[in-house]
Amino acid sequence: MDDCCEREPLFTFGVIADIQYADIDDAFNFTQTRRRFYRNSLRLLKEARETWCQSPARPNFILQLGDIIDGFNKRHGASIVALDRVLEEFSLGSMEVHHVWGNHELYNFSRRELLCSRLNSSVLADGRCDGRRAGEDINAYSFTPFPGFTFVVLDAFDVSLLGVEEDGLRYHRALSLIKQHNSNEDLNCPPVQLDDLKQRFTMYNGGFSETQLDWLNDVLSSADKKQEKVSLISHLPVHPRSTVPSCLAWNFDELLSIIQCHSSVVCFIAGHDHDGGYYWDKSIGVHHLTLEAIIETPPGSNAFGTISVYEDRMVLKGNGRIPDIDLVFP
Repeated sequence: MDDCCEREPLFTFGVIADIQYADIDDAFNFTQTRRRFYRNSLRLLKEARETWCQSPARPNFILQLGDIIDGFNKRHGASIVALDRVLEEFSLGSMEVHHVWGNHELYNFSRRELLCSRLNSSVLADGRCDGRRAGEDINAYSFTPFPGFTFVVLDAFDVSLLGVEEDGLRYHRALSLIKQHNSNEDLNCPPVQLDDLKQRFTMYNGGFSETQLDWLNDVLSSADKKQEKVSLISHLPVHPRSTVPSCLAWNFDELLSIIQCHSSVVCFIAGHDHDGGYYWDKSIGVHHLTLEAIIETPPGSNAFGTISVYEDRMVLKGNGRIPDIDLVFP
C-alpha cells in the first residue's frame, strides 16, 4: 500500500451503503438489538459528500449500495420527500452516482415506480452492446469508467416478494421458492434450520433470475476476451464468508459458480449486512467486500470509503467504521 501512495491512481470512486434516512427519532432494529440513527444518516452522508468533494483525487463516481431511505417512510407517507432530501445531498457533489436497489427501496416503491425514478441509474450504462440492461424490468447494467475496468451493477431483488403485485406470476414464483425453505408465518423471520445457510430465505432478501444470470455470463465472457478487470456491485452479498447467512442472496451459489468460471472478476462489493465483512477467495483471486451501514453508525463516527484503482490493485481508504483494505489483483 505504501508504494501506491507514491503513484497516481487511474481513477477513484466512493462507496456508501444503507443510509436508510427517515425524518423520525432514533429507534431499534427489527430484532430490537441495534440502535438506528435515522436523522443522523443524512448528516453522515453530507460529511461523506464533503470529504469526496474536497479530496485531491476527487471520485469519478459514487456507488450507493442500496437502502437509500428507510421503509418507515412508507408508513408515514414520506417516501418521496425523504428520497428527495437524500438525492439533493448527493447532487450537491456534482458526481455521477450509481444507485443499487435494496429491500428498503422496494418497501417504499414498486419495481415499476423505481424503473421510472431517479434511482434507475441504468441510463449511465455503456453504449456498447454488452452495456445494455439485462432486461426491461431488471436493474442490471455495466459501465466502463476507465479502459480495461468494467463495473456491473446487479439487481439482487430480480426474484423477490417485494415491489411486485401479489397476484402476479413473479410474486407467486418467489413465494413458492421461499416457502420451500421457510415455514414461518412471518417470512421476515429466518427459518430455524440445521443448515445455517438456509437463513437467507427471508422476505428481506431476494435473488437473481435466470435471465439476469445468463446476461451476466455473457458480459463476463466478453470481459474475459478483452482481459478486463470486472467489479460486481450488488445490495446483497454472495459469499458466505463475507457476511452472515441471513444476509445472503437466495441463489448466491449460482452467482458464485458464474464468478468462478470467469478470470475477469476481481471484486464483489455489497451492502445489506450492517456490520460489514470481507473475504478474499484466494482460490480465484476475488475480493468480497461488504460495506458497514450508515444507519447504525452513531454520531461522531461515519461509514463510507474511497477506493483508488491502480493497474495491480484497488485500495480502500475507509472512514469511521470502515477499515482500510488493500485489494490486490491476482
